Amino acid sequence: MKYTSTLIAVKDMEKSKQFYHDVLGLNVVADFGANVTLDGGVVLQTLDTWKSFIRTDKVVLPNNAGELYFEEDDMDAFCNHLKSFNISYVHELFEHRWGQRVVRFYDPDKHIVEVGEKLDAVVLRFVEQGLSAEETATRMDIPIDFVVSCLDNK
Repeated sequence: MKYTSTLIAVKDMEKSKQFYHDVLGLNVVADFGANVTLDGGVVLQTLDTWKSFIRTDKVVLPNNAGELYFEEDDMDAFCNHLKSFNISYVHELFEHRWGQRVVRFYDPDKHIVEVGEKLDAVVLRFVEQGLSAEETATRMDIPIDFVVSCLDNK
């Protein structure tokens, strides 16, 4: 068994392809019309065909039951990038208690998209701000080994 992708139903395929390309930089890997695979294992399926596949009209959009999660090294640059689009936010950029900065917004069909700062970027940010490796591990509530590995790989 191997996990390969996440499929989301979309009302307007062209609008969704454009959104995921322009906002998140995802490119089309395979385009079968009603089914489109993007980089990273995101699959778009037209809402009408999805309803026929699962044999029901009971598909609820929007819902806040899940999200597509992406990571970014430079959250400030990404949030500035978002300003060039008409984004409907779940919430704008904020920092979790462990220091990771995240932003959540809706795609054209109101699926939630989260973009979070990579944890190794958080580690580097804290160290650059003057925290020791031990202080960073405590601040983030993560193992010191993870912090050390991030610092070794920078």
